[in-house]
Amino acid sequence: MNQHTDLKSTRLDNKIITYLPTLSRSFAAELIKSGKVTVNKMIELKPSHKIMPDDIIDVNYDLQELKNIPQLDLPVIYQDENCIVINKPTGILSHSKGGFNPEATVASWLQSRVMDMDGDRAGIIHRLDRATSGVMICAKNNVTAKYLQKQFADRKVKKTYMAIVEDNLNHESAMIDMSIERNPKSPGTFRVGPNGKSAQTFYRTIKTKHGYSLIELKPTTGRTHQLRVHLSYLKHPIVGDELYDGKKADRLYLHAEQLEITLPGGIRRVFTAKLPSEFASLLNS
Repeated sequence: MNQHTDLKSTRLDNKIITYLPTLSRSFAAELIKSGKVTVNKMIELKPSHKIMPDDIIDVNYDLQELKNIPQLDLPVIYQDENCIVINKPTGILSHSKGGFNPEATVASWLQSRVMDMDGDRAGIIHRLDRATSGVMICAKNNVTAKYLQKQFADRKVKKTYMAIVEDNLNHESAMIDMSIERNPKSPGTFRVGPNGKSAQTFYRTIKTKHGYSLIELKPTTGRTHQLRVHLSYLKHPIVGDELYDGKKADRLYLHAEQLEITLPGGIRRVFTAKLPSEFASLLNS
């Protein structure tokens, strides 16, 4: 890319995605920090570098590579002018983690559907782990994003998950109330610990068969990996959750089945994503 700048002074990473809207800002930042961007023929390594009118920006990157990013076709449960609700498949990231190589994510799929929003997480209100499937609500504009995010922050959103765990739990139903903290012995994972943040998960056993239990989970807090950590601590890890001592399987058997939230205009809605067929197959195997 070779481009004279115009308009007023702005950040270099923002200017790049203005001319190359298929890129996320985090990806543009990685290009800059990797020495692949010059300003007036001088390498610039700071994404926040302010550029001025008449500056010339060159991006030393083969844009043909971006055309090889697979296009997602995500199942839409509901949409209107303000939001869109999808049934996220297992294996899909909610948003980019800022790595150099771009990957198709829910956020990249949203790019052509949002207005007055930028950044690599535009439209993302909450996150489902890559391996978790199910209901996910996204915003199409900034006003809606703030409106929905406040409900998550105020714990006014009701979430229901379904999971298959190993063996039978000691009680048919119970509230798990155990704080969760980062695990210093294993970066990227969490554990139950006294120095963690408060976390509560209500569970109810739906069915038990062939050494597995199908359970319903209703978290009242939203800590990272909360359901996975809580169940692993009870010695009943989710099937397929090898990160938390679960039995190896074809997928993580955790599904966001239902989401209850208030849409702009004050309309309370409940969105449901049908349980994937793999769940019944595993229980009947």
